[in-house]
Amino acid sequence: MLSTTGVSNGEGTDDVSEITGELARVADAFKRPTLSLLNQRQAPVVVAVLNTCFSRDMRMVPTARLHVLVEGLLAEMATSGTAEVPAGSGREVCMRWTAAQWLIRSTAQDGNEVYSLTSHAQQALDFIANLRQERTGLSEHRIANIVATARRINRESNPDRQARIAILAAEIIELTVEHDRLEAGGEIKAMTEDRMLEGFDELLSLVSQLPSDFKRVEEAFRTVRTDILEDFRAERRVPGEVIDRYLERIDHLMTATPEGRAFDGAFALLRDDDLLNQLRSDVNVLIGQGESFLVDSDRVGLRGIVPLMRQGLDSVLDQRSRVTEVLRTYITTRDAAKDRELDRVLRSLQGGVSTWLSTAGPRESVPVGLLPGQMEIEHLRERYYDPSDDVPLPDLPEADDEQPEGLSMEELRRRGGPRMAELDAALQAALETAMDRSGGWSLGQLFSELPEPLRRPVDVLGLLHLATNSNDLALIPDTEPYFAIRSDGTTRVFQVPVLAPGSSPEEEEL
Repeated sequence: MLSTTGVSNGEGTDDVSEITGELARVADAFKRPTLSLLNQRQAPVVVAVLNTCFSRDMRMVPTARLHVLVEGLLAEMATSGTAEVPAGSGREVCMRWTAAQWLIRSTAQDGNEVYSLTSHAQQALDFIANLRQERTGLSEHRIANIVATARRINRESNPDRQARIAILAAEIIELTVEHDRLEAGGEIKAMTEDRMLEGFDELLSLVSQLPSDFKRVEEAFRTVRTDILEDFRAERRVPGEVIDRYLERIDHLMTATPEGRAFDGAFALLRDDDLLNQLRSDVNVLIGQGESFLVDSDRVGLRGIVPLMRQGLDSVLDQRSRVTEVLRTYITTRDAAKDRELDRVLRSLQGGVSTWLSTAGPRESVPVGLLPGQMEIEHLRERYYDPSDDVPLPDLPEADDEQPEGLSMEELRRRGGPRMAELDAALQAALETAMDRSGGWSLGQLFSELPEPLRRPVDVLGLLHLATNSNDLALIPDTEPYFAIRSDGTTRVFQVPVLAPGSSPEEEEL
């Protein structure tokens, strides 16, 4: 019976080996970070948190802020009864997600540490976003695009000269016929709303794939940078070999890998300003045509196509410049003389150890201090930065009911400074009539004759200021009282040196 039911022929063996290899490939795919994110019980919670913290406009989040955001979102979901919420603080959860290759912790251009999504996490979020769409992917517009793309690739890659000429001739004839028809006043065929909607869906789908594509190229450059740093630290290769290996890997990355070739082509297109302006103009026209059925998120996605491309390009170029900076820093700071000196010291120590081992006994030891000396530190920092300390002060309570009544203009003037114009007019008038006054007069007497609004304490200072700058008044070595009246009616007496018309005693002696 065994011989009749067992699989012993060559065909059966090939089937078993084929399914075994397929299983190994599928199992390897499930181990990748994209599927490890989706193939877990906490996947809905993780995807929801990442979608909330990151967006097209917010691709990098400061580390402290993300820790607080994640901790707050997880606490809110746990309070609402959500199952399978990751345990731990926001920092612990972010560190686990970084180890799982869903987040990258790096240093931004301003020197601050930030988190960003990896290409694996971005691909998982895009997959979930596509599943949430209710529109079907099969459409007349997509089939037409497939046919047109296949024809364009055939035209650009066909080695047969006559075949290329035939394809170009057919396209020219088709476009010429349509051009002549429109030129002659032919009917403009309007695209149906469903077909336009299909075209917008396909365009938005292509745009949604850009972030993960740029992120893969960025991660490839980051891997090169990590390998170069490891080579420098381990000193497994001389600097010349490290630089040659860097140039070789960069060339391989840009020419031999799919993401490198794609980025190289995209970089050539993004440097064409005319092409970008044409794309921007076409997108604006399309948004105007789809005003009746496009939602706000679709409009934002379409308007952000060019900025999205530029942002992804800048991120990749920044990573490439960081790799170059690592090489430049190592080459400019490496001191070959000190390296040779250290090498001589190490060889000398190795020779001394060999000499000592040739005469030392089995239990003999050498007193060597393994720990550094004690450091003199006056104070160690005990408290570190906590983002929760940077909470703004609460708003001041409204106090409209307790607001005092406003002052009139006259009341404000009574509480203000001296009325210099009125005081100067009174002083000039008194000086002009000085000869008509019997017995003379002093500045204090003039002040007592002024109207009550001009006899405030502050007006005493104003009148003295004017008198000091006048050449018609002289200082007499005596004092006299100034009776001032405050705004509330109370009085105040000041003893002030006497100023009167005439010349001072010093001037009379001269």
